[in-house]
Amino acid sequence: MSTSASERNTHESAPTPLNVKRGQYIQEIGYDDDVDQELREALEAALEEELADEDVDDVFDAIIMWWRSDDPDLTDAIVDAQTTLADGGVLWLLTPKPNRDGHIRPADISDAAPTAGMHVTSTVSVAPDWSGYRLVGKKSYG
Repeated sequence: MSTSASERNTHESAPTPLNVKRGQYIQEIGYDDDVDQELREALEAALEEELADEDVDDVFDAIIMWWRSDDPDLTDAIVDAQTTLADGGVLWLLTPKPNRDGHIRPADISDAAPTAGMHVTSTVSVAPDWSGYRLVGKKSYG
Protein backbone atom coordinates (compact mmCIF):
# COMPACT_ATOMS: atom_id res chain seq x y z
CA MET A 1 0.00 0.00 0.00
CA SER A 2 1.53 3.32 -1.02
CA THR A 3 1.32 6.56 0.88
CA SER A 4 0.04 9.79 -0.60
CA ALA A 5 2.38 12.69 -1.35
CA SER A 6 0.97 14.64 1.59
CA GLU A 7 1.59 11.69 3.91
CA ARG A 8 5.17 11.38 2.64
CA ASN A 9 5.74 15.11 3.07
CA THR A 10 4.32 14.98 6.58
CA HIS A 11 6.63 12.11 7.41
CA GLU A 12 9.65 13.72 5.79
CA SER A 13 9.09 17.05 7.53
CA ALA A 14 8.40 15.62 10.97
CA PRO A 15 10.23 17.58 13.65
CA THR A 16 13.49 16.17 14.91
CA PRO A 17 15.38 17.05 18.08
CA LEU A 18 16.83 20.57 17.77
CA ASN A 19 15.68 20.58 14.13
CA VAL A 20 18.62 18.51 12.96
CA LYS A 21 18.29 16.84 9.58
CA ARG A 22 19.81 13.82 7.92
CA GLY A 23 23.06 14.76 6.24
CA GLN A 24 24.02 17.57 8.59
CA TYR A 25 27.49 17.39 10.09
CA ILE A 26 27.23 18.14 13.80
CA GLN A 27 29.90 18.36 16.47
CA GLU A 28 29.31 17.60 20.14
CA ILE A 29 31.22 19.54 22.80
CA GLY A 30 31.16 18.94 26.55
CA TYR A 31 30.08 15.30 26.55
CA ASP A 32 30.17 13.74 30.03
CA ASP A 33 28.32 11.04 31.93
CA ASP A 34 25.52 13.46 32.88
CA VAL A 35 24.31 14.21 29.33
CA ASP A 36 20.88 12.99 28.27
CA GLN A 37 21.56 9.76 26.38
CA GLU A 38 18.03 9.57 24.94
CA LEU A 39 18.48 13.00 23.36
CA ARG A 40 21.87 12.01 21.93
CA GLU A 41 20.39 8.81 20.48
CA ALA A 42 17.48 10.76 18.95
CA LEU A 43 19.89 13.26 17.39
CA GLU A 44 22.06 10.50 15.94
CA ALA A 45 18.98 8.67 14.63
CA ALA A 46 17.78 11.85 12.88
CA LEU A 47 21.25 12.44 11.43
CA GLU A 48 21.73 8.76 10.58
CA GLU A 49 25.30 9.08 11.87
CA GLU A 50 27.19 9.74 15.07
CA LEU A 51 27.89 13.21 16.41
CA ALA A 52 31.47 14.30 15.74
CA ASP A 53 33.73 14.41 18.79
CA GLU A 54 34.93 17.78 20.09
CA ASP A 55 38.50 16.93 19.04
CA VAL A 56 37.56 16.75 15.34
CA ASP A 57 38.95 19.77 13.47
CA ASP A 58 36.52 20.45 10.64
CA VAL A 59 33.66 22.78 9.68
CA PHE A 60 30.23 21.85 11.06
CA ASP A 61 26.64 22.72 10.18
CA ALA A 62 25.77 22.88 13.87
CA ILE A 63 27.34 22.35 17.27
CA ILE A 64 25.73 20.78 20.32
CA MET A 65 27.49 22.13 23.41
CA TRP A 66 26.67 20.65 26.82
CA TRP A 67 27.64 23.27 29.41
CA ARG A 68 27.51 23.39 33.20
CA SER A 69 28.20 26.09 35.78
CA ASP A 70 31.51 24.50 36.80
CA ASP A 71 32.84 24.40 33.21
CA PRO A 72 35.39 27.04 32.13
CA ASP A 73 34.35 30.50 30.88
CA LEU A 74 31.19 30.32 28.76
CA THR A 75 32.04 33.33 26.59
CA ASP A 76 35.42 31.85 25.67
CA ALA A 77 33.79 28.49 24.90
CA ILE A 78 31.27 30.11 22.55
CA VAL A 79 34.05 32.04 20.77
CA ASP A 80 36.10 28.84 20.42
CA ALA A 81 33.12 26.85 19.12
CA GLN A 82 32.54 29.37 16.33
CA THR A 83 35.93 28.57 14.81
CA THR A 84 34.49 25.28 13.48
CA LEU A 85 30.93 26.48 12.80
CA ALA A 86 29.92 27.01 9.16
CA ASP A 87 28.55 30.40 8.09
CA GLY A 88 24.89 30.42 9.06
CA GLY A 89 25.42 27.50 11.44
CA VAL A 90 23.65 27.08 14.76
CA LEU A 91 25.19 26.50 18.16
CA TRP A 92 22.84 24.70 20.55
CA LEU A 93 23.92 25.43 24.13
CA LEU A 94 22.49 22.74 26.41
CA THR A 95 22.49 23.49 30.14
CA PRO A 96 20.95 21.81 33.19
CA LYS A 97 17.51 23.15 34.07
CA PRO A 98 16.95 25.23 37.23
CA ASN A 99 17.44 23.38 40.52
CA ARG A 100 19.74 20.82 38.84
CA ASP A 101 23.47 20.57 39.48
CA GLY A 102 25.37 22.73 37.01
CA HIS A 103 22.48 25.07 36.17
CA ILE A 104 23.50 28.29 34.42
CA ARG A 105 21.34 31.37 34.87
CA PRO A 106 19.68 32.52 31.62
CA ALA A 107 21.02 36.03 32.29
CA ASP A 108 24.57 34.66 32.18
CA ILE A 109 23.87 33.10 28.79
CA SER A 110 22.25 36.32 27.54
CA ASP A 111 25.41 38.20 28.58
CA ALA A 112 27.90 35.67 27.18
CA ALA A 113 26.31 35.18 23.74
CA PRO A 114 26.55 38.78 22.41
CA THR A 115 29.99 39.23 23.95
CA ALA A 116 31.02 36.17 21.92
CA GLY A 117 29.38 37.52 18.75
CA MET A 118 26.17 35.48 18.84
CA HIS A 119 22.49 35.98 19.66
CA VAL A 120 20.12 33.71 21.60
CA THR A 121 17.12 33.25 19.30
CA SER A 122 15.10 30.69 21.27
CA THR A 123 15.06 28.51 24.34
CA VAL A 124 13.51 25.04 24.46
CA SER A 125 13.21 22.13 26.84
CA VAL A 126 15.27 19.39 25.16
CA ALA A 127 15.18 16.72 27.88
CA PRO A 128 13.83 16.26 31.41
CA ASP A 129 16.95 17.81 32.96
CA TRP A 130 18.28 19.98 30.10
CA SER A 131 17.33 23.26 28.43
CA GLY A 132 18.54 24.24 24.97
CA TYR A 133 19.49 27.75 23.86
CA ARG A 134 19.71 28.32 20.11
CA LEU A 135 22.57 30.69 19.27
CA VAL A 136 23.32 32.15 15.85
CA GLY A 137 25.99 34.53 14.64
CA LYS A 138 25.15 38.22 14.42
CA LYS A 139 25.21 38.04 10.60
CA SER A 140 22.64 35.19 10.70
CA TYR A 141 20.25 36.98 13.02
CA GLY A 142 17.40 38.61 11.39
